[in-house]
Amino acid sequence: MIPTEDASARKREIEDKLQQEQETLSFIRESLEKSDQLTKGMVSILSSFESRLMQLENSIIPVHKQTENLQRLQENVDKTLSCMDHVISYYHVAKDTDKIIREGPAGRLDEYLACIAKIQKAVEYFQDNNPDSPELNTVKARFEKGKELLEAEFRSLLTRYSKPVPPVLILDAIGGDEDMEVQEDVTLEHLPEAVLQDIICISAWLLEYGRNQDFMNVYFQVRSSQLDRSIKGLKEHFRKNSASSAIHSPAVQTKRKETPTKKPPKRPVYIPGTIRKAQNLLKQYSQHGLDGKKGSNLTPLEGFDHDLRGVKHLSDDKHGAAAGKDDVLDIEIDSYIHCISAFVKLAQSEYALLTEIIPEHHQKKTFDSLIQEALDNLMLEGDNIVSAARRAIMRHDYSAVLTIFPILRHLKQTKPDFDATLQGTAASTKNKLPALITSMESIGAKALEEFADSIKNDPDKEYNMPKDGTVHELTSNAILFLQQLLDFQETAGAMLASQESSSSASSYSSEFSRRLLSTYIYKVLGNLQLNLSNKAKVYEDPALRAVFLHNNYNYILKSLEKSELIQLVAVTHKKVESSYRELIEQEIQNYQRSWLRVTEHLTERNIPAFQPGTKLKDKERQIIKDKFKGFNDGLEELCKIQQGWAVPDKEQRDAIRQAEKRVVSEAYRAFLQRCANISFTKNPEKYHRYSPEQVEDMIDRLFDTSA
Repeated sequence: MIPTEDASARKREIEDKLQQEQETLSFIRESLEKSDQLTKGMVSILSSFESRLMQLENSIIPVHKQTENLQRLQENVDKTLSCMDHVISYYHVAKDTDKIIREGPAGRLDEYLACIAKIQKAVEYFQDNNPDSPELNTVKARFEKGKELLEAEFRSLLTRYSKPVPPVLILDAIGGDEDMEVQEDVTLEHLPEAVLQDIICISAWLLEYGRNQDFMNVYFQVRSSQLDRSIKGLKEHFRKNSASSAIHSPAVQTKRKETPTKKPPKRPVYIPGTIRKAQNLLKQYSQHGLDGKKGSNLTPLEGFDHDLRGVKHLSDDKHGAAAGKDDVLDIEIDSYIHCISAFVKLAQSEYALLTEIIPEHHQKKTFDSLIQEALDNLMLEGDNIVSAARRAIMRHDYSAVLTIFPILRHLKQTKPDFDATLQGTAASTKNKLPALITSMESIGAKALEEFADSIKNDPDKEYNMPKDGTVHELTSNAILFLQQLLDFQETAGAMLASQESSSSASSYSSEFSRRLLSTYIYKVLGNLQLNLSNKAKVYEDPALRAVFLHNNYNYILKSLEKSELIQLVAVTHKKVESSYRELIEQEIQNYQRSWLRVTEHLTERNIPAFQPGTKLKDKERQIIKDKFKGFNDGLEELCKIQQGWAVPDKEQRDAIRQAEKRVVSEAYRAFLQRCANISFTKNPEKYHRYSPEQVEDMIDRLFDTSA
């Protein structure tokens, strides 16, 4: 049961809460009444506002529609006026642009092209809207005039600023400085940059808007002329400054010999004068035989005496004239080689320039036309070289092939760059260089074969033979010619291989051509040996015949050994060296037989047997006298004759003397010893003219005209 106090407290608490709730309820009711009053007031305001808006809308909408119509009318009027102005401007285009068009585009190309664009738009307008109007003809005429002036400006800019490339710059471009470790490519600038941009702009307009491709003809004609003039200028540079060019031009200082395993050098590989000496000697021989004189044009090898008796050298005045002629030839060869390289470099540069100006689908055709004049001139010059060589060969001047060698080698080395440069041109254009190479290989091979035959068939003329048995001019010329081939091994081998009809020759390798060249050289040596053997028969004295053959064989062997010829011949004939040594030894033995007529008097044959102190019979004394006399006369005769003979090789000369001294001295000493105690005459000094030492001294003076 809840206590009474607690119940009273609980009751008062509830009554207090009830009182509070009633007050809250009264407040809420008052608030709702105020809210209702405000709501009614707002509804009344909104209703009034709505009514006013409806009134405003009813009055504004008509005004808005009227204003919109007025704006539309205004826009139509503005557009009409604008169109009228635009149309009227077309009628004034001819007048507005007259001055600029007449004055041309020079110096203000952008402004001029803007005027042309206005005229073009006027033409299009009248064609579309009023094709019968006289204004159309006017603007058309003005457009054509503008186009003509653009074409004229294109030609003028090209002609005015296209200059031949200076020779020195060309030489730098194709050569470079060998002293520099890093080679820098020389850029050939044909046109100033500003002019180039104008030309590019004009060409683009003419192609796109002018509907005209005539400017491409103008382009290739102008640039073709400059290309040809550049090459001709280089050629003239060599003619005028050949001496200084040979010293200062980096393009001339080149390595002579081929290195097949290395990449061919970009620049020409020819030294002026490298074949001059050989040509002098070979021309002297091939054109005039031996001039009816004895001796040869032999140049002494190291180890031979510098005083080669009987050896004929060109006189100073004759040599000077020949040198002058060959200087011209050197210049022509060097010039042509450099012009070939210059053409490739200049053509590459021209193509790079052309790609910026001529549209892509016209580039190859235009380039083909552009290079024709310069290329044809170079090929014509090459054909003239071939023709000159052919005429020379018909005159049996085989030195002409030496002119072909450096040119042909350079053409073949340049061919990859040449083919790459001419890629995309007509087949007739691309085939010009291969045709020239084939022609040169053919005439070169013919010269090689005819030279070999000439060595074999050189006539045996007695008055042509050296009286002292020295080296024949035929030998020195043949060796000199072969030594020149050594500097052009790959080229000469390719010449020979080009004439092979076998299937293997069609795809010959460098080894194949090297074997052919080795066989060829061996053939020339064989022909030379056969001819020398026949020539030696002209000598009545077998000893002089042996000396002659010995000198020639020894000269051949020494020449082979001092160059790479011996290694080249050994490619196909490994025993060539031993064969020549056997021939040399054989001729020495043949020569030594000439002394038998001296030493035969010293033999014991017919010498009577005697005892010391025994008196000889008259017949026996005469036998001994005859032996002394035979020996003395034979010794004197041989020494007198053979003293005028020549053995140019000092080593061989000394060896021959020593061998004869040993044989003759030993036999003479033995003979004197046997006759020492024999009294065969009252005047022994009459028969005993020479001591063994004197005999040896006489033999030491063999082959010595100064003795």
